[in-house]
Amino acid sequence: MGGILIVDDAAFMRMMIKDILTKNGYEVSGEAENGAVAVKMYDELKPDLVIMDITMPEMDGIEAVKKIKAMDSSAKIIMCSAMGQQAMVIDAIQAGARDFVVKPFQPERVLEAVKKALS
Repeated sequence: MGGILIVDDAAFMRMMIKDILTKNGYEVSGEAENGAVAVKMYDELKPDLVIMDITMPEMDGIEAVKKIKAMDSSAKIIMCSAMGQQAMVIDAIQAGARDFVVKPFQPERVLEAVKKALS
């Protein structure tokens, strides 16, 4: 199906990322508020890319990356982290994430990571 799946427990963050992406011609195929929902939606939507927050209730981003990569080893995932979460970013990269962007977002950085992951 394609498109990009945005995963963040904060609705305004999802809105912000969606705004950056759609303004630049990317299609957002879904939004999830935690890792558990993200895994389910990944299976349904088969997105080209997932932009995943690290810290979320129920199932965090790292756990979700592991589950998605187990379903689809070629899954492309970019992590979003707040400052000071370097250790978690390393865990996420080891779990199979391609890249990460740090909050607060610079739109150029988000687009650069998306373009790199999709190329």
